Amino acid sequence: MKINLKVWRQKNSNTAGKLVEYQLDNVSEDMSFLEMFDVLNDSLTRKGEDPVTFDHDCREGICGTCSMYINGRAHGPQTGATTCQLHMRSFNDGDTIVVEPWRARSFPVIKDLMVDRAAFDRIIQSGGYVSVNTGSARDANEILIPRTIADEAMDAAACIGCGACVAACKNASAMLFVSAKVSQLAILPQGHSEHKERAERMVAQMDAEGFGACSFTGACSVECPKSISLDHIARMNREYLGAKISSDNVNG
Repeated sequence: MKINLKVWRQKNSNTAGKLVEYQLDNVSEDMSFLEMFDVLNDSLTRKGEDPVTFDHDCREGICGTCSMYINGRAHGPQTGATTCQLHMRSFNDGDTIVVEPWRARSFPVIKDLMVDRAAFDRIIQSGGYVSVNTGSARDANEILIPRTIADEAMDAAACIGCGACVAACKNASAMLFVSAKVSQLAILPQGHSEHKERAERMVAQMDAEGFGACSFTGACSVECPKSISLDHIARMNREYLGAKISSDNVNG
């Protein structure tokens, strides 16, 4: 296939960026989207030009590193898949593909298509964990957990922290990400003892990072490559409200 690319190029967060056009010939429909970018970068390198910077790691839809806004959709046209799982068979010969980075104030551009998602790390550090004593691992069956609860927790834990929810949201809200991390721990007995403090601290840190408010339009869940449910946002709202009524660990 012949593919026309319009790729966002930006030196750093302090400089203006722009879309730059490239043309690739002989693109195989069996290539992944990132492999197509590898071919582009190889071509640019051979010409002595600066290759396009983009995030990637496992290329198996697990790590949450890849982050491209493709033709106006986070991770591209394929539902329930990350950028690295998108293949060129999803496009047609002669197509023009516009590729941009995540657009959010809390995700500043590092270079080209790579953004800084350290805000997510700081939210996790604020409360996305269970406090335990160190030592040998406890027996897996020591705490009995109903299958329905375990499945629900696993659904929330499927979140890979890619940031597509933020990129897809018109308010750049991180509610789906934060709610998945809150639900993952709050509904398990191991995490229940800290559920109030966790909800307070993580929401407070999310607000401090400058993410927008949730207006519950659902774009985040639609574009999420792991199809995280909006039910988790509802649960986090309940957790947060209950925590604010009965606790004063976090001001505001």
